[in-house]
Amino acid sequence: MSRILVIGARGRAGKAAVSEAVRRGHEVTAVARTGGDGLVVGDVTDADRIAELAAGQDAVIAAVYDGGSDPTAFFPRAAGALVDGLSKAGAERLVWVGLSSILPTADGTLLMDTGDYPNEYRPFFLAHQAALDVFQASTLDWVSVAPTGDFNHAVPDRTGSYRVAPAVASELISYADLAIALVDEVDRPQHHRAAIGVVAGQVV
Repeated sequence: MSRILVIGARGRAGKAAVSEAVRRGHEVTAVARTGGDGLVVGDVTDADRIAELAAGQDAVIAAVYDGGSDPTAFFPRAAGALVDGLSKAGAERLVWVGLSSILPTADGTLLMDTGDYPNEYRPFFLAHQAALDVFQASTLDWVSVAPTGDFNHAVPDRTGSYRVAPAVASELISYADLAIALVDEVDRPQHHRAAIGVVAGQVV
């Protein structure tokens, strides 16, 4: 059994990660900006609070988003606070819920740079990349896990399997199956200081 801190536990990805970790018998501390429903209050941009919450944890899963803030400021700031807070707490493993847009396709082209990909949210995409740049500049053992394409909102079921693959805009994965990949990267870390995409399918 591991002790896992899940930040952003009120959102769909965070809630699914909590459920998957509990399913496996882990001790989970679920964190959100507002309390209630068994959630502990914490702000991902507050390094001192992260250090306090991460003390004694085996790993941290962060599934964070702030719709009321400028993403170009929020994501790098959150990443910096995670790096500082986890360093202070002595926690080494961070599993970050990433974004498909900044993943490479099979030929190496970033998904957001493919010909027909919608780019009206490009500043949001680049903000996610800026967060990964912060992680990369640190010594943290991190991995970013994202759908290869998008979440399957129509069929949210847990199939129990996934595979790592290049970005493809049309491919889908449920939040429940993404959560399997997130917790696998805690239980059996396979990827280090890298961003990966996952899609529903056979586990590899």
